[in-house]
Amino acid sequence: RRFLASLKADINIDNLNFILLNKDTKSSELDDYIIKIKSGVDFGLLSESGCPGIADPGSLAVRLAHDNQVKVTPIVGPCSIILSLMASGFNGQNFEFHGYLPIEKNERIKKILLLENESKKSKKTQIFIETPFRNDHLANDIITNCKNETHFCVCKDITGKNEWIKSIKIKEWKKLSFELGKTPTVFLIFVS
Repeated sequence: RRFLASLKADINIDNLNFILLNKDTKSSELDDYIIKIKSGVDFGLLSESGCPGIADPGSLAVRLAHDNQVKVTPIVGPCSIILSLMASGFNGQNFEFHGYLPIEKNERIKKILLLENESKKSKKTQIFIETPFRNDHLANDIITNCKNETHFCVCKDITGKNEWIKSIKIKEWKKLSFELGKTPTVFLIFVS
């Protein structure tokens, strides 16, 4: 509601209905909304952080719309994942997004090393995210375990008031002292 109000659009926010769509939402919970949409009621999908459908459960609503022959029209907006790729200086022609890496430390390190090796073989930029309270653990695992010549980019609070973007080799990261804290962050690695 605050976001829509900030647009200063000719919209009566009090007349709008909002529903919560999250990772636990089942498609059956959205069936009533599909019926309303098919009868002519407009429906929009917003994400509180990021871009709907990209690392976001909004893809469920979009898939359900397609399954019911409801027209889907994406509107250009910020996507932290794509903006981070743009800001990294890494390969934008060939990249993979992996979402969240494993929670357990040893499994996470194995995955990081696998992604680093994949980047070396394929020249693909590897992109992933983490829950904000594990940002510093993930960054530390990357810096500690990846090869010195691997490129590592961190995009914290991209487009926000505390935006911080750093894209350097691991050997340079090892010289830095930083704290990411509990702020939405995108991580990218690339081996050239």
